[in-house]
Amino acid sequence: MKQLLLFLLLVLVAQHQQEAAADPQPQQAMMRMVKTRSLLQAPKIDCPGTCLGRCGHNWKNEMCNKMCNVCCNRCNCVPPGTGQDTRHLCPCYDTMVNPHTGKLKCP
Repeated sequence: MKQLLLFLLLVLVAQHQQEAAADPQPQQAMMRMVKTRSLLQAPKIDCPGTCLGRCGHNWKNEMCNKMCNVCCNRCNCVPPGTGQDTRHLCPCYDTMVNPHTGKLKCP
């Protein structure tokens, strides 16, 4: 019985080695696997469209849009609505500050 199991194990190892030898570029195959997106990673949101909605009623619309897009691209998140009361729903967006002034960066 042990000899049969040992024989099967050797056959499986030999088969695996043959398959590995048949792939001429195993590193490229690994690189292709690395480039695929993880299932746990959140899908990229539409920053320009989302920021247009958030900055639609802002009196400095162009500046609001610009800064919102910067924050959105870094955080992949924009709080819903147009007010400041929903900022906490996106912690990265909520806590990003301007390094020169120390003021909140995201509108």
